[in-house]
Amino acid sequence: MGKFLKLIASAAVVNLAVGSLALAQDGPITLGVQVPTTGSEATYGKDMYNAMMLAADEINADGGLLNGRQIELVTGDTACDPQQSVNAASRLASQEVVGVVGGYCSGATQPTLKTYGDANIPFVIVAANSTQLIPANPGNAVMINSTGDDQAKTALDFFEGKGIEKLAIVNQGDAYSQDLANLTRDAWTGAGHTVSAFEYVNKGEQDFSALVNKIRGSGAEAVFWTAYYADGGLLIRQLRQRGFQGTIAVGDGSNSPELFNIAGQAAEGVFAFSNPTADFLPAAKQFTSDYQAKFDNAPGPYAPLAYDGLQLMAWAIDKAGSTDGDAIIKALNSADGQEWLAGPISFTPQHTLARSNFVVLEGQGGKWTRYEK
Repeated sequence: MGKFLKLIASAAVVNLAVGSLALAQDGPITLGVQVPTTGSEATYGKDMYNAMMLAADEINADGGLLNGRQIELVTGDTACDPQQSVNAASRLASQEVVGVVGGYCSGATQPTLKTYGDANIPFVIVAANSTQLIPANPGNAVMINSTGDDQAKTALDFFEGKGIEKLAIVNQGDAYSQDLANLTRDAWTGAGHTVSAFEYVNKGEQDFSALVNKIRGSGAEAVFWTAYYADGGLLIRQLRQRGFQGTIAVGDGSNSPELFNIAGQAAEGVFAFSNPTADFLPAAKQFTSDYQAKFDNAPGPYAPLAYDGLQLMAWAIDKAGSTDGDAIIKALNSADGQEWLAGPISFTPQHTLARSNFVVLEGQGGKWTRYEK
């Protein structure tokens, strides 16, 4: 009798396991969203999340993935802080997400690569673009924004086109801004020009008077701010207030419309080296309309890339025909020029975007416009 009861119990466990497996195969597909939802870059993070939510809603309304499974999103807030980003990545991994989409600040994205790599979780990095991410990538991640060396080349071409010879470069020492500053310095001096000032400032500084005096004293004809808009706007305002009349340009971390709120009139005539934004993408007209209708505001600078990132992950899951990490990673790397909102996507052997997507914008009338030479 005891042996019979044990057989019944064993059969029940097997049936329960089979039922749980069937439920897992029929249940929702959970994707992690890694963005800053608090801190100085939260505006970007919210915008990126909204774009991914819009993409997920469209996919779900169109029948979902893998025979009708719906996408569910869970968020990991990085706050653009390395330690908080590692904690967020660990929580997402513990929730057994099928994949992760996001990554804004490079310094907060880099330490998460090991977490997702160890868990074999596919990761589509949509905004972070420091070249330091390349050697840190275990192979499970792909980058759909062009890297810092592409931006440095864009900066070189732009400043040379302006006839600049002496350039001041300012960064904040993080993985993104320092990488871009170093790459630009090397490209600039390698082309035979002069870096008259190469400066580092702490995040959150309010008084840039000593820096402005140093830049003016260096004879710089142009200033390139390689960090984020929150502090960049203050530096731009103080440069103009203290009489700097030369060219000012910022990297893609400062291409937010918020720069105009912080810098005010001083942002007029400032240039930005930017990823492609919705305003200048013909393929994004319907996306822009849908985003505006759903969230009652215009999509921000990284909304198209965030939307593309979620769509790319869904495409890879569908192509893989399963939620197996290895199969999805293989599918992601097989992208071969498929067109998305921000343009075609294919990858180098280093899992970076196989083209440069940078454009030059100019501040006019309190907003960014496409710069025409």
